[in-house]
Amino acid sequence: MASTLPDPHPDGIAPASPAPERANGIESHGIDHIPDSERRGRPRELFPVWAAANVNYLSLVVGGALVLMGLSLWQAVAVIVVGNVFWLLTGLLAVSGPAAGAPSEVVTRAMYGVRGNRVNNAVTGWMISVCYFALNLAAAATAAFSLVGRTGLPVNNAVKALVVVLIAAVTLAISVYGHTAIIRLYVPITLALTAVFAVVAVAVVRHTDFGYVPERPLTGTALWATALAGVGLIASGPLSYTTSADFSRYLPRSTSATSVAGWTALGGFLPGTLVCCLGAFAATAVDMSDPQGALEGLLPGWFRPLFLLALVLGTVALNALTAYSAGLALQAVGIRIRRSLSVLVDGAVSVSLTLYALLVSDFLDTVGNVLQLTVVLLGPSMAVYATDILLRRNRYDGLALADETPGSPFWYTSGVNWSGALALAAGVAASAVCVDTAYTGPVAAALGGIDLALPVGLSVASGVYAVSMRGVRGAG
Repeated sequence: MASTLPDPHPDGIAPASPAPERANGIESHGIDHIPDSERRGRPRELFPVWAAANVNYLSLVVGGALVLMGLSLWQAVAVIVVGNVFWLLTGLLAVSGPAAGAPSEVVTRAMYGVRGNRVNNAVTGWMISVCYFALNLAAAATAAFSLVGRTGLPVNNAVKALVVVLIAAVTLAISVYGHTAIIRLYVPITLALTAVFAVVAVAVVRHTDFGYVPERPLTGTALWATALAGVGLIASGPLSYTTSADFSRYLPRSTSATSVAGWTALGGFLPGTLVCCLGAFAATAVDMSDPQGALEGLLPGWFRPLFLLALVLGTVALNALTAYSAGLALQAVGIRIRRSLSVLVDGAVSVSLTLYALLVSDFLDTVGNVLQLTVVLLGPSMAVYATDILLRRNRYDGLALADETPGSPFWYTSGVNWSGALALAAGVAASAVCVDTAYTGPVAAALGGIDLALPVGLSVASGVYAVSMRGVRGAG
């Protein structure tokens, strides 16, 4: 459904102006429609947003994990590249932001209906975002603990809890101030992180064994099973951003969709690939089961505090985006709460989960299991969203999407679009029987541990949605 509102900026670029904010600088918009008069900016502004979020500790951990799983260096690099190609889907989803003037949490009403989308946002929006926030916060905290230890302070549970709360507070401050703060802060953050990781790259490359092959190389079914599991692990990053329209929705409606998709995808793919590769390179020289300690051993002593600060800063940048989207998801669930307050609620829940992950469970095991299991849900979710964009040719009426009454064109049947619900359920079910991570599905067991959850979930969800949406009222 195409919007009939006139476009005051036919060239696709509005004059630069501050985002709509309250007097205290906090973004006033939540999940409401952004009118054309308040649209501004250029697609290239999206690059540092995604780049800053992908120069982080978790990417190093995941890259190193591929070598620990038994892959040779160049097998790991190939897996990293293939997994990061899924940033193209994140870029595709971002084009719906300028078209609708709405965040992803509202655009998905076109897929699931007004009421059905509340359930979708509760699970794939809010719950998954909070889990990722907790995992990333735990990653930043481990680096911060080392910094605290360098001061001579005891790193006991009380100090750890305080550090987690302080990092969360900085992160949530960015999220609360919102879109303009993110756009402005992420350029210098990207530059700072690039400088630090360039030094890290030089140190790591000097020690890398570019011919590394494990003592017992994987072959046949074992190799395919490990490689596909690795692709799923890497792809879980871009697949977690089914909310990329949140950061593009302030762009003018006539902004080039290709530019929006391209800058978003490149911002995730380039740093995501490079930092993951650094983790894999380092794993050929040191034991990446303790990635932070191992990497510090490769760096000059004077630089180690800067490296630790960069790990914290990168994760703060990543989590600020996650918390921002989680706040919008909480609003889209139907809870009448200001976006700034919803972000704080998300932060409180995430801090609790983080303390559990750090003080009770094994962090690396938790990371691997959560990232691989979320693919079961996020792959089909992204597939439905991407398919809807293609079916509608990215024509969304933002004002109609904002209408939550039974008269809305996106009310469907009693508030639910059963085509979207069926497609998502079918994709998740198909993915679940193919997975081999925390548990082994029957298809994976029959294939000797080969995990096809990602391609199967994407294909089934997309196919079912495309077929079932034929002739549905409101399908465009």
